[in-house]
Amino acid sequence: MALTPDDYLPLLRMAIAEDVGSGDVTTQLTVDLVAPAHATIRQKQPGVIFGHDVAEAAFREIDPTTEYARVQDEGIWSEGGEVATISGQAAALLTGERTALNFLMHLSGISTAAAQAVRAIEGTACRILDTRKTTPGMRALEKAAVAAGGATNHRQGLYDAILIKENHIAAAGGIAAAIARCREGSDLPLEVEVRNPAEIDEALAAGATHLLLDNMSNDELSAAVAQVAGRAKLEASGGYRVENVRAAAETGVDFISMGSITHGAPALDLSMVIEGA
Repeated sequence: MALTPDDYLPLLRMAIAEDVGSGDVTTQLTVDLVAPAHATIRQKQPGVIFGHDVAEAAFREIDPTTEYARVQDEGIWSEGGEVATISGQAAALLTGERTALNFLMHLSGISTAAAQAVRAIEGTACRILDTRKTTPGMRALEKAAVAAGGATNHRQGLYDAILIKENHIAAAGGIAAAIARCREGSDLPLEVEVRNPAEIDEALAAGATHLLLDNMSNDELSAAVAQVAGRAKLEASGGYRVENVRAAAETGVDFISMGSITHGAPALDLSMVIEGA
């Protein structure tokens, strides 16, 4: 998904205000604020870079004359090396360093986790989906990072697709009733959670075209694939990580959703070094 400044500038400005507060006292006291400086951001472990737009904006919010040059392309697996170079006033580089790196490391960690999951199921027909398990306020950024890593974005929020889960089913009076109400009121994409063969049959009979197979074993997933026999798309969900995702993909499901690629992704190790002022 393509990002616009509206997706990150309000959050970025809050982050800068949080860090700088009334002023960067260390920088103000130690350096000539307008002295020119040059810095390099380096990648210290293998992974996929994402977040150049936000990192560049972090420096330019502090000093619009700062020049940020991308060295490592986004969405490409790299073993390490230079990521970007930054030139400008020493004060802007020092003050913006941590905010820029916080965003760049976090988002690159997510794109790396997504890429690792995609690599883990290579050769199957399955696709990795993200979830709504994102950092509050950062969903657009984190889902863009997922896409940069090669995985697929699921719904953005509660507004752009229907996902009928067990509590909806209980409140509506059953799977068929829940599906009927949704079909009467909306033409948005619709998916329904099922937990056993009887619920699969009920959902299919009600016209469901996408089923969420929640917390099923691999044997249960294989049985569900055979039962459905291509009449609906199947998504497996429930605690998947890189270590166990391939076995689930090999059952024949169409999608596997992984909250861990956003909420559990460790930051990618990056550093910034100023080369001289």
